[in-house]
Amino acid sequence: MPSFDTVSEYDEQEAVNAVDQANREVSTRFDFKGTESEFKLEGNLVTVKSESDFQCQQMLDILQNKLTKRGIDIGCLEIGDPIPSGKTVSQIVTMKSGLEADVSKKMVKLIKQQKMKVQAAIQGEKVRVTGKKRDDLQQVMAILKESKLGVPLQFENFRD
Repeated sequence: MPSFDTVSEYDEQEAVNAVDQANREVSTRFDFKGTESEFKLEGNLVTVKSESDFQCQQMLDILQNKLTKRGIDIGCLEIGDPIPSGKTVSQIVTMKSGLEADVSKKMVKLIKQQKMKVQAAIQGEKVRVTGKKRDDLQQVMAILKESKLGVPLQFENFRD
């Protein structure tokens, strides 16, 4: 019976590479010369640190650009508020992976509303969709891509 899994993940190595590239760009840009501006990646948290709020916003644009070029959907980013501390301003960016329970339930509900001959089941942080016809599964993929669930979706383990 054909099936596939729907997940929301990002490639951690590509995230490391994107942060390294962003650090390199900040160190060579003229408008950041002489400032202590940097990105730090610790697990799934990226700390953006600079001397002003405006520079933090510019650095966020650089980071988002580098992540996009590396194939990471910026929909997985959750950007925190700027935190001033002395002469520096820092900002925490969380990179989310995995489907939360409420998003998974919305996906299952959306699939069931289509009245197609497929079954959707929540399995941890992924949703498995099974059906008898490959065409039905591809149609479900298209519906999920078009839906506005607020998280980037990837489809894996497509089995025939």
